[in-house]
Amino acid sequence: MSLLSHRRRAAAAAAALATVAVTCGQASAASAADAGTVLWTPSTSAGPSSFKAVQCAAGDFGVVKDSVKGSVWRAFQAAGQERCETLSPDLKEGDTFYLGWSSKVDVKDTNSRYVFQLKCSPSTGTANHPIEIDVLNGRVRLQEWDTAHVSHALWTAQTTNNTWHSYALKIRLGRTDGTIDFWFDGVKQTFTTGSGTFQGTTWDGDRNYLKWGSYHQSTGDATNTFTSPVMATTLEAATAGS
Repeated sequence: MSLLSHRRRAAAAAAALATVAVTCGQASAASAADAGTVLWTPSTSAGPSSFKAVQCAAGDFGVVKDSVKGSVWRAFQAAGQERCETLSPDLKEGDTFYLGWSSKVDVKDTNSRYVFQLKCSPSTGTANHPIEIDVLNGRVRLQEWDTAHVSHALWTAQTTNNTWHSYALKIRLGRTDGTIDFWFDGVKQTFTTGSGTFQGTTWDGDRNYLKWGSYHQSTGDATNTFTSPVMATTLEAATAGS
């Protein structure tokens, strides 16, 4: 074989290796992009200061060790108290994001509890809580509330006290043209409308933010134990830890 042939073969091999390297680099960059970016999450290591505010009686919110999930948050609402909730972060109208977390609830009476709220201020003259998840008598429900503060039940499922479930939401924030997509225990859900995406009110008032915990007038104790919620740019990033 001539020296020229050797050189041609070596050049071809080098070009092939360069193509593979570029292709692999592009694939790695695409995978990183697909994985998404975490926009906000509280830290159990840092404690309750990870949230903008904690609306609980002293000592009723904090970090505990769970045999299944490890370090998690525990919101305890004693009988007679109206709420034990955390607040974070503030939201911006028009934004789109994913939320993911897992939760187990233990309710000792037959009163409804809100365990998640997308809340708006002021509370009066607005939707008040455009998106909420509540628990009552063994069922969990996702509802949307419109600008007239009228509820629209979008989804329900059965549950029992002290059973872990995972939740994920894709939310686009809009006063009348917002959207909601929802995953329960890792499965995309179809709403009562027959669609997997609901369009309506997901923002109202002049300030909107997220809340986790236990809310509503009560005659018995209630505990909401939940993993650190994750707000992210993709479903994969939002649910990686839940």
